Amino acid sequence: MSQPSPGDELWCRRFHPARNPAARLVCLPHAGGSASYFLPVAAALRSGVPGAPDVDVLAIQYPGRQDRRAEQPIDDLAILADRLHGVIRRQPELPLTILGHSLGATLAFEVARRLEADGHSPVRLFASGRRAPSTVRDETAHRSDATIMAEVRRLSGTASALLGDEEMMRAALPALRADYKAAETYRCEPGVTVRCPITVLTGDSDPKTTLDEAKAWERHTTGSFDLRVFTGGHFFIGDRSAEVMEVLKEHFRSEGAYSAG
Repeated sequence: MSQPSPGDELWCRRFHPARNPAARLVCLPHAGGSASYFLPVAAALRSGVPGAPDVDVLAIQYPGRQDRRAEQPIDDLAILADRLHGVIRRQPELPLTILGHSLGATLAFEVARRLEADGHSPVRLFASGRRAPSTVRDETAHRSDATIMAEVRRLSGTASALLGDEEMMRAALPALRADYKAAETYRCEPGVTVRCPITVLTGDSDPKTTLDEAKAWERHTTGSFDLRVFTGGHFFIGDRSAEVMEVLKEHFRSEGAYSAG
């Protein structure tokens, strides 16, 4: 573990701190999202998983939103992954699982690559609501505020409630713009892989990810691969939270979740 940095607490949210954690789950939000999106995950795991040790649930707060609104948001996924890699490495050592939704799934993949490069492979990567890193779509929503707002409406995300509040929308747009640019300009070669197993979670009617695009994640791991399909659109992870939590609990019931990578 590296020495803690004074700024690390800005990134880290432990809504229900574990007393004696034996494993860690790092949660990475979607574009425009915040750490609080994973409050249900933290709540579901706060009492631990029956028959398993405690889990340190660490939700990440990106710059440029909520209590970090005064900071400049990061619009380059590689830079964001570099920064986050440093924050994670400075946490107390525990076997690490990463869960990322949408933009967070791609970010999780890039963070896993960096962790593996310095000898700290995650136990498993959960990639939710995002096509495989090497699949490319021509997306340009980040180029104008109007297209960003149209995309938020289309996806019916949690941020869609802000669209009727002009003041709140003005405050949210810089982070949304940066996040969409980071997601839409990201590129990855098909042969780039991680060693850790990957479980992909996807909605059967997600306009951002087809089933084939979700299956294509298998090309990006030399470990095992698992695909779980849920009823719902892009934000199925919230609409089907009980089912998603069962998948996570299943993982944390396994001995592998508590084995260092």
